[in-house]
Amino acid sequence: MQLQRALAWRESEHPELFAAPHDAAFRAFNGFTEGDPSLVVELFGTCAVLYDHSPSPDGDAARVRAACDALFARYAWLETALWKRRRAEEPALRNGFLLRGERAALPTSVREGAVKYAVDLMMNRDASLYVDASSLRAWLARESAGRVVLNAFAYTGSLGVAARAGGAKRVVQVDKSAKFLALAKKSYALNGYGEPARDELVVDDFFRVVGRLKARSALFDLAVIDPPFFSQSDAGTVDLAADPLRMLDKLQPLVGHGGRIVLVNNALFLSGAQWMSAIEGRCAKGYLSVREVLSVDDLSLGRAADGASAAWPADPAPFTHPTKIVVLDVRRKDGRAA
Repeated sequence: MQLQRALAWRESEHPELFAAPHDAAFRAFNGFTEGDPSLVVELFGTCAVLYDHSPSPDGDAARVRAACDALFARYAWLETALWKRRRAEEPALRNGFLLRGERAALPTSVREGAVKYAVDLMMNRDASLYVDASSLRAWLARESAGRVVLNAFAYTGSLGVAARAGGAKRVVQVDKSAKFLALAKKSYALNGYGEPARDELVVDDFFRVVGRLKARSALFDLAVIDPPFFSQSDAGTVDLAADPLRMLDKLQPLVGHGGRIVLVNNALFLSGAQWMSAIEGRCAKGYLSVREVLSVDDLSLGRAADGASAAWPADPAPFTHPTKIVVLDVRRKDGRAA
């Protein structure tokens, strides 16, 4: 009932997403706000991806299969379905178990507006494209014209692709995984952007790349930083719980006077108040200021039933969603622009 209500609302508000050629990617059900925090459903073209957030490592097979049956009964154009068990011990089960269809039938690209993105739906525990970052991709497409852009912790490069679609002068994307950045390269090809230069898709550790860029006195007009919640390498450690803004401190010297930094934090268990308090503490020094806060799109947020409240693990307020996006203006003491 909750799923059917959510789907009906989305169909009425965004009928174009359900129309042929069925190549859009969006959140079809957000259980945290729409009445069932054990389930999130996203549609990637003709594939339904069901994220099982139930507490058991085995997941809730009956609930997920019932949701899958409802989706296939409602949309005859669906071809495949993936069940991702968020708390499974085996990585393969977190990455996805085929409930319907064959792996060869999984979509390899989706469309968001006029931009195409390569996807590999079983490559990771997510689906290789964060649909709840669509508002940020739209912002980058509007704000990147003529700018030199750095996308740190780029993952599959969708934010950099959006900046390129918006007319960025140059986009440098950094991730330590060649497998992830290979999807960025495919997205460039899908959109006819040509082969990216070697120094535009950089497979290396963030800390090492930052050191080299600082040594060259490189500056960017716009930098995006969306780090994982925790990551450790021989070059450095990312720990958003213990030190949520360490990556900002590393990145800030690379942004020119009058430039901007986009900070993204999508940790479910970090409250919005904690995150904003940490940012405001950095802004108090006078070299950063909050320009704007970006909200997720309405489909990713979901529509709560009358009188119902969201069931997030941590309160995201003053943000509307655990994907917390803040745009900062940068002032440099030396006044040096990119």
